Amino acid sequence: MNSTENPTQEASFNDLGIAPRLLAVVESLKLSTPTPIQRQAIPPAILGKDVIGVAQTGTGKTLAFGVPLLQRIAESGGRGLILLPTRELALQVYETLGAFAKPLGLRGALLIGGAAMGPQIADLRRNPSVVVATPGRLFDHFEQHNVNLGDISILILDEADRMLDMGFWPQIKRIIAAVPVDRQTMLFSATLSKEIMELATKHMKTPTSIEVSPPGTTVANVSQEFFIVRKDEKVRLLEAMLAKYYGPTIVFTRTKYGATRVMKGIRQMGHTTAEIHSNRSLAQRREALDGFKSGKYRVLVATDIAARGLDVKGVELVVNFDIPSQSEDYVHRIGRTARAGAEGHAISFAMPDEKRSMRDIERLIRKQITVSALPHDLPPARAMPASADRSHEEHRGFSRGRSQGVGSRGFKPRSYSGTSTRRPNRSHAR
Repeated sequence: MNSTENPTQEASFNDLGIAPRLLAVVESLKLSTPTPIQRQAIPPAILGKDVIGVAQTGTGKTLAFGVPLLQRIAESGGRGLILLPTRELALQVYETLGAFAKPLGLRGALLIGGAAMGPQIADLRRNPSVVVATPGRLFDHFEQHNVNLGDISILILDEADRMLDMGFWPQIKRIIAAVPVDRQTMLFSATLSKEIMELATKHMKTPTSIEVSPPGTTVANVSQEFFIVRKDEKVRLLEAMLAKYYGPTIVFTRTKYGATRVMKGIRQMGHTTAEIHSNRSLAQRREALDGFKSGKYRVLVATDIAARGLDVKGVELVVNFDIPSQSEDYVHRIGRTARAGAEGHAISFAMPDEKRSMRDIERLIRKQITVSALPHDLPPARAMPASADRSHEEHRGFSRGRSQGVGSRGFKPRSYSGTSTRRPNRSHAR
């Protein structure tokens, strides 16, 4: 069954079959109009149907699957499992659902990298109604017999294409094999690849298929421009852009080592800044994101680990210091600005030999992007912090490492300062 969006259709959360206790939470959060994916996915999901949702990040998917999940578990029992590709996305989903789970008396467990397993094992023993996890960390618990997947009644895979890219597919297949066949499954993805369609065909029951934004759809209120710039001019151009735009800014680099070097350079310019990438611990990444949200840091430097799903309101500018390796990541990166109806701007630095990548991006988003001339008054060159160029050691921006866990009570995460118990090279988890 396919579902198409009618742009003239008006709806409110009251029309979607949501239980009164959950509607009260919606009203308390001042949410008045459901997004297209929420409007189309919530009714069939509440009825227990399998759902495939094709939607970009920032379209409200968390409530599209979270509200039906919590409502069905509160009414019928069972347990829900939500899989997401990164720690940051899992944390965000966990915290969002916490406001809805509390009035229903539901307990959650958060299984992600960055801390010791002990607190998470304790939370799993409290029989949580919802488990939110990254695949690698869940698989660690599964292998050590800490978690029982035999009572999962609702399985949700969010950002499924991203999990495929990150190498999680073998683990996900084993997880699916361990959960009951008689379950509800919801799958959300920005694209429908052959592997995802194979998963849907083999493991879902006549799913309702919803597509609300075709791949390559960019945020409506974000303006975009390219600069053709030599590598040795990038930092000077970045300094000029940070002087031109005064608001909160996210700068994306291709590698984690590049992110550290750019962050140090921005600090030399006199701006408050922090970094997020896979070399940072969970506590460091959490502090950086919270500090950026609170205004402690004006600039957040990140790899594509932060390109999807992170909801930070008020970001004025996104700078692609490096053109992304995959054109699709361009859409996700610039989606960090112009959220919730606000306006934003995206600037991309392309080196002269990257014009083909520029054309690939334009074909994907189906529009031509303005190429601006370099400012004549670029700041003088600065002595950048010494940093070995180790980008050749990275694997397409993803590093191999064992996912670590952090515990939670109810739907409130514990402290993020716990130490990890590491064993090498068992998963691709971040």
